[in-house]
Amino acid sequence: MTEHVIHRTEHTIDVDAPAERVYALVADITRWPETFPPTVHAEVVERTGDLELIRLWATANGTAKTWTSRREHDAGKLTVTFRQERSQHPVGGMGGAWAVEPLTETTSRVRLLHDFHAATDDPADLEWIQQAVDRNSDFELQALRTSAEATGPDRLITFEDTVHVDGQGKDVYDFLNEAQLWQERLPHVGRVQLDEDVPGLQILEMDTRAKDGSTHTTRSVRVCTPATTIVYKQIVLPALMTLHTGRWLIEERDSGGVAVTSRHTVRINTENITKVLGADATPETAAAFVQSALSTNSLATLGLAKAHAEALTGQGGGAES
Repeated sequence: MTEHVIHRTEHTIDVDAPAERVYALVADITRWPETFPPTVHAEVVERTGDLELIRLWATANGTAKTWTSRREHDAGKLTVTFRQERSQHPVGGMGGAWAVEPLTETTSRVRLLHDFHAATDDPADLEWIQQAVDRNSDFELQALRTSAEATGPDRLITFEDTVHVDGQGKDVYDFLNEAQLWQERLPHVGRVQLDEDVPGLQILEMDTRAKDGSTHTTRSVRVCTPATTIVYKQIVLPALMTLHTGRWLIEERDSGGVAVTSRHTVRINTENITKVLGADATPETAAAFVQSALSTNSLATLGLAKAHAEALTGQGGGAES
C-alpha cells in the first residue's frame, strides 16, 4: 500500500469584526454561495448535533468540482473541522479546520488550515492542488472579512418569477438543462457555449442581449438535478453586479401541470452604478434596473419553456419516440 505524503498549509487574516460574527458565517454553509466566490452551491445532507455531512460545488483553478465533507462544529472554541469523504481528482484526500480567535471584543483572527495529498505521484497534480488551495483560501478569507466587516446596507436583493405549465416537468427541465440549444431557442441569447465534463455540473458561457440592445457576456457554473432544480452562480458578471446566484425550480401542482420559478439573488456593484447608468443613478435605480433586466430574460425563457413543454404534451405527453 502506497504511503501518501501529507502536505499542510495555513492561511490567516485579521478581521475588524467580533469573533462570534465571523464564526457564524463559517458555520452556516447555506450562506457560503453569497459569502465565498468559489462556492457555487452548498447543501447540508445530514446533521446530528455538532456533526454534519455537507456537499459542496465550487470552482478551483477555473474548473468546477463537487465533493462531500464531514464537519464538526465547536462553538465554544469557535472552530469547524472538516474532512472530504470522497475527493475529486487530482486530490487524493483533504481535510482541515477553520479557527476563529478573538483578538479584542471587536476584532478577530481567522486561521484556515489544510492537509492534503495528491491522488497520484505526478508532480503536476500536487502543483495543481497547491495552487487551488492557495488561491481559494486567499479568496475565501478576503471574502469572509468583507462580509463580516460590512455594516451598511448589504444591497443583496432576491426576487422571483413563476409561470404555470400545463405539461410535464421533465420537458421543462430538458429545455432549461439543454442550454447548448439556447442560441437557437432564445431570442435574447446571441452566443452560447456549454461544457459538462461531470454529468449535472455545467459551465455555461453566453452573450445576452439587453432591452437597450447592448450585449454582455456571462459565465456560470450550474448544478443540475434532473426534473426538479438547476442552481447556478455567475463567475463572470455584468458590471452592475458583484454577485448573482439563481435557481430554476420545477414543482408539481395538485391541479396538474407544474409551477416553474426563476429565482435570483443579486448584490449590486455600487462602484459602477454611475459609470453604467449615469451621474444621477442611485443604488435603488441600479437595483430596479437589474431586476427588470433579469426578470425580462427569465420570463422570456420561462415562456418558451412553457410553450415547448405544452407542445410536447399535446403531441402525446412528451414520451420519447
